[in-house]
Amino acid sequence: MQNTLSMTVAEALAAYLRAQYIETEEGSEPLFGCAFAIFGHGNVTCFSETLQAHQDQLPLWRGQNEQSMAMAAVAYAKAHQRRRIGVAIASVGPGALNMVTAAGVAHTNRLPLLMLAGDTHVGRLPDPVLQQVEHFQDPTLSVNDAFRPVVRYWDRIVTPSQLLQTLPQAISTLLDPETCGPVFIGLPQDVQGQRYDFPAAFFAKRVHRIARPEPELRSIAELAAALRQSRRPLVIAGGGVHYARATQALLRFAEAHGVPVVETIAGRAVLLQSHPLNAGPIGVTGSDSANQMAAEADLVLAIGTRLQDFSTGSWSVFHNPAMQLASINVCRHDAVKHFALAVRSDAGAALDALEPQLQGWQADAAWGALCQSRAATWKAVVHTRTRAAEGAVSYAQVVGAVNRGMQDGDTVITAAGGLPAELNMNWQSPQLAHFDIDFGFSCMGYEVAAGWGVKMAKPQGEAIVLVGDGSYLMQNVDVYSTVFTGHKVIFVVCDNAGFAVIDKLQRNVGHASFNNLLKDCRRLDGAPTAMPRVDFVQHARSMGASATQVDTVAALEQALVSARASTSSVVIVVDIDPTQWSSCDCWWDVGLPEVTRSDAQAQAVAAWRAGNAQQRHGI
Repeated sequence: MQNTLSMTVAEALAAYLRAQYIETEEGSEPLFGCAFAIFGHGNVTCFSETLQAHQDQLPLWRGQNEQSMAMAAVAYAKAHQRRRIGVAIASVGPGALNMVTAAGVAHTNRLPLLMLAGDTHVGRLPDPVLQQVEHFQDPTLSVNDAFRPVVRYWDRIVTPSQLLQTLPQAISTLLDPETCGPVFIGLPQDVQGQRYDFPAAFFAKRVHRIARPEPELRSIAELAAALRQSRRPLVIAGGGVHYARATQALLRFAEAHGVPVVETIAGRAVLLQSHPLNAGPIGVTGSDSANQMAAEADLVLAIGTRLQDFSTGSWSVFHNPAMQLASINVCRHDAVKHFALAVRSDAGAALDALEPQLQGWQADAAWGALCQSRAATWKAVVHTRTRAAEGAVSYAQVVGAVNRGMQDGDTVITAAGGLPAELNMNWQSPQLAHFDIDFGFSCMGYEVAAGWGVKMAKPQGEAIVLVGDGSYLMQNVDVYSTVFTGHKVIFVVCDNAGFAVIDKLQRNVGHASFNNLLKDCRRLDGAPTAMPRVDFVQHARSMGASATQVDTVAALEQALVSARASTSSVVIVVDIDPTQWSSCDCWWDVGLPEVTRSDAQAQAVAAWRAGNAQQRHGI
């Protein structure tokens, strides 16, 4: 007779999560290393008591906002290179809906996130319950159905036995390199407390491992033959290289065959910046050196990247009409893009399999020398724009100050606005990984929450968040979270008095500044000279953080040194010149009007059309 345990749905769910482990170099660790929750009706009556009982195995942290706590969980997983996962737990209605944006971040960036949210009563006798959105045509719908477009796996538990099927599938989705992404499970209020006799074996400790799919030998042979025919090959390294832990395999491949490497935003710091074959970041927010290499390459090998438009310059960076595209990716959808010669495989496994078939082959020595020369020119430009100078402080100078002060184990984090471009263009990677830009979903406010999650994942180093005033105003509650929980983070708030990077785009396409910078926004008194500004120093102090205002690069560098010595979170505020921007020569496809209303618009459209002439169409 099968041994069973009588448990409620809430108890069984918590016990199952606690029993999941992940294989590591040191042995094994709990797969779910942290959980975040805001309790309300729909999860407090049954689930909260159960989670309290499992605190030692599944540490629970109280969030201030469901969106930001879920983002912290996303950053936690990214810092662990998808090997440990955070859980976000919300109540029914608005609490659940607040997590939809975070699900979009995780889905776009292929990062694992487990979301558990309360749901309305399956029995329906109390309907409509508090916070229930009624659908006249379909009573089975709830706000939780809004998660369907932004998750990899979705389920609603309407009877206890469903846990036996859905939880293993959810774990598989989270850990499979191809399907990795967010998982959502809805927990109706009346079902959470229902009892069921679960098989005891269901709760046995299970140690998972991340699969390393091996490549098909024929596809490796085809890729090897294509590489042997090329003289100017180029690797585009994406975030998948990090997640496959293939940085050393990539290094061996590049050095053995003299192949230059360029990095996507997610792939930044797969090689040290000092390496002679690192040509820099590619694309719209990249470097002229990387884009020049891409323009001349006769074979481009994309490894672990989904080839987003900011990396490819909307597919305009490849100017060689004879260029062949090849791709190594665990995900079929990404591997076959743009008719690539596709190798579906773990990045490290594919590079290892390639090596025996490439013995004796080398790219042209002049190609490698050109990479080193162009990278040196780019680095000289970066040095000039990031060094301290008189006048208003620029984004690039902030990046330079943080870069110069980095120590082993520190992680730099940013997301939307002007900072992702400035960090990507100017960062000189002193260590592998330890670099987090959300520029897949480019979500404002991610960076503040991400600092909290990164510090949980990497407690030995500093988590240094670069955030603009716009993103800070949108989502700043986790400054308080870091103070409250004791996870020290250094926040550098760059205040340019508005959404300056979108103002730049607005002006670049021939429009007048409107509704982006504070001075250009509508006010009842119509008096920009009396424009109020946020006192970010006082605001940060009100949440318990130490805070200071600086107005020079030297003062910023000293503030960073002082912040490192602090035991609690620190906010450093610096006013930024909204007109100084780093740039590189790369086109980006933005929709422009076919009918122009001004000379400025006409000039912008003409420039856009010139870039469009370089755009590759499919092949």
